[in-house]
Amino acid sequence: MSISLNAEARDDLGKGASRRLRRLSGGTPAIVFGGAKNKKPQSITLIHKDLWKASETDGFYSSVITLNVGGKEEPVIVKDLQRHPAKQEIQHVDFLRVTKSNLIHILVPIKFINEASAPSIKIGGGTVSHAQSEVEITCLAANLPEFVTVDMQDVPIGGIVHLSDIQLPKGVTVRALRLGEDHNQAIATIAGAKGN
Repeated sequence: MSISLNAEARDDLGKGASRRLRRLSGGTPAIVFGGAKNKKPQSITLIHKDLWKASETDGFYSSVITLNVGGKEEPVIVKDLQRHPAKQEIQHVDFLRVTKSNLIHILVPIKFINEASAPSIKIGGGTVSHAQSEVEITCLAANLPEFVTVDMQDVPIGGIVHLSDIQLPKGVTVRALRLGEDHNQAIATIAGAKGN
């Protein structure tokens, strides 16, 4: 999926300036950091309605976003996003610059497939319990998947699905598994029907 956002450089910094920006112009303050060692963080302004619309799409938090700042395009990922506790308002975004050669660590959704057709559920009456809905992966920006999948088709009643059961595209690893076998956490189980 391709997501693009237009932004403008911002010189007026601080909490007061950010409040004025949100209140008067409908903008959202953000910062872009990382990338090459000599690149400095850049404060920017995004159009809130465009940012909100993009944030509602699947894959917004796990996609490389093209950020157009004053006619110059930069590939970035969302590192942090702050929402207003009561309003439908994004208050601030932190973007991380990505390059083709640098590894990134990012949370992506786990998509559980074939749950409805799994014999342990459809015939055996089992119920699925998800312990995790996302996982931290490591990959190059070019290999970043929108989500990763776990096939539940052959999981028996009482079966446990672990991080190592996630189907990963080429060039993608689960970060926790790089720490050793004892980090292979359970991400889903199928329990038997009550009374059985």
